[in-house]
Amino acid sequence: MAKKVKVGIIGCGGIANGKHMPSLSNLESVELVAFCDIIEERAVKASKKYGTKSAKVYVDHKKLLEDKTIDVVHVCTPNNSHSEITVNALEAGKHVMCEKPMAKTSTQAREMVAAAKRTGKKLTIGYQNRFRPDSQHLKAMCTRGDLGEVYYARAQAIRRRAVPTWGVFLDQEKQGGGPLIDIGTHALDLTLWMMENYKPKYVVGTAYHKLGSRENAANAWGPWDPKEFTVEDSAFGFVVMENGATIVLESSWALNSLFVGEAKTVLCGTEGGADMEDGLRLNGEEFSRLYTKMPELEAGGVAFYEGRQETEADLEARTWIDTVLQDKTPVCTPEQALVVTEILEAIYQSAESGQPVFFD
Repeated sequence: MAKKVKVGIIGCGGIANGKHMPSLSNLESVELVAFCDIIEERAVKASKKYGTKSAKVYVDHKKLLEDKTIDVVHVCTPNNSHSEITVNALEAGKHVMCEKPMAKTSTQAREMVAAAKRTGKKLTIGYQNRFRPDSQHLKAMCTRGDLGEVYYARAQAIRRRAVPTWGVFLDQEKQGGGPLIDIGTHALDLTLWMMENYKPKYVVGTAYHKLGSRENAANAWGPWDPKEFTVEDSAFGFVVMENGATIVLESSWALNSLFVGEAKTVLCGTEGGADMEDGLRLNGEEFSRLYTKMPELEAGGVAFYEGRQETEADLEARTWIDTVLQDKTPVCTPEQALVVTEILEAIYQSAESGQPVFFD
C-alpha cells in the first residue's frame, strides 16, 4: 500500500475550508490527522468533517508540531503569523505549504527561505492560480518561447466593489495591507512566473484610501465598517526589471471601473502577446498578417458527456503532495514567492515616501 502523507492544518478559517481541506481530502494519498485553530470550535468542526477517526485538535500550533508522525503542515493563518509558524514547522521536520502572501514583510519571508534551506524541508506558497487551465497553457507557450522576449506586462487584480468584510482582511496590523497584498499578490506571482523574471531593479508605487471611509457602501458582501477599514482600498505599482522589462500592477477591492478581473496577466513579447481579458487570447503576426487565437480549454465537447476538470485548488494540492512523495522541487518555490513579497513591500514603501524604491 502506498505511503499516506499525514497532514496537519494550522488555521481552520475561510481559506482552509474553502480550498485546502476540501482539496486534500480528495486525495487517496493524504490523511488529515491534526487541526489547530485559536478558536477551538473551528478546529473541532474541521476535524469532524475532514479528519481521520483519530485526528487530534489543538489551539497551540507548537503542540501540533510536536507530533512526529505529521509529514506536512498547511499554514492558513493571518499574514502576520505566516513566518513564525512556517519556520517552527520546518524546524520541527515538516514540509510546509503556506497560504499566500508568503509573509507580511520581506524580512519575515527571507527567514522562511533560510529555514527551508537550513532544514532541507520543502516549502511552497499557495498561489493556486498557476494551476488554472489558462495559466498552465500560457506557461507552456512562454516556456517554449512563443512570445519571444516579454518586455511589457500588466498584472491585474481589480474589483469594482468586493471588499472582504470577514476575518482580518481590513486589519493593517494582522495583514500588512489590503488588496495589494491580498489579490494583487496573485496577479504579480502569475506575471513573474510567466516571464520567468525575478530580478526587479526599482519600483514606483501609489496607494489610496479613497472609498474605505464611506458608510453603507455598495459591496458584494454587504457594507464594510469604515472604522475597521485600516488598509488601502487600491494600490498600483510600476516595476522595472533589471533586463529593462516593465510590469504595471493594478490592485483594488473598490474602484469605479468596469474593467475588472482578478489574477490576470497581459504579456507583450517580441514574437507575440497574450492576455486573459476574455478567456485566454493569443496574438501575433503570421505571413504579414495579424492574428488572434483563443485555445479551447474546457473539458467535454462530446454530446451527453461533460469531462470533469480538476479545479486549480485540487491540482495544486495533488501536485504539492506528489512533490513531497517524489522528492521534487515545488512548482512555486520560496525564492520566487520571496521576490513577490519584496516587490509588494517596495510598492507600499514607495507609496508612503513618494519616492522610487531601488533594489540592491
